[in-house]
Amino acid sequence: MEIQPYLFFDGRCEEAIAFYRDALGAQELMKMRFKDAPPGDGYQASPEVADKIMHAALAIGSTHLLMSDGQAGEEKVSHSGFSLSVTANDVASGEKYFNALRQGGKVTMPFQKTFWTDGFGMLVDKFGVPWMVNVQHQNKS
Repeated sequence: MEIQPYLFFDGRCEEAIAFYRDALGAQELMKMRFKDAPPGDGYQASPEVADKIMHAALAIGSTHLLMSDGQAGEEKVSHSGFSLSVTANDVASGEKYFNALRQGGKVTMPFQKTFWTDGFGMLVDKFGVPWMVNVQHQNKS
């Protein structure tokens, strides 16, 4: 079994894909627009959402992130009650990911040394997605 996060971006999914590609090296696995849905069951994309993303999948490291525009504008998306967590192999990588994700967002805990690791920080990116960036603990025995 695998659990995959599925995020909705209220019409900004294309922008989010580009942002995560630049910030985390995400690779786009697939992207389907509403206009690409096969006809049937009476569904037809409205002109307002036809070019928006119905479903996309990104590979970020060994994780798949699923995403969509949702119905773009019907309901404001709120990302709360969770954080996506990135585990970096070293402090330099952790700082790089943290600084890339914070562009246009809000830092909630600066990237810093903690009692459990040499680097940890929290932020909310420009899409409202909360993130934790943690450097993998190294045993120093």
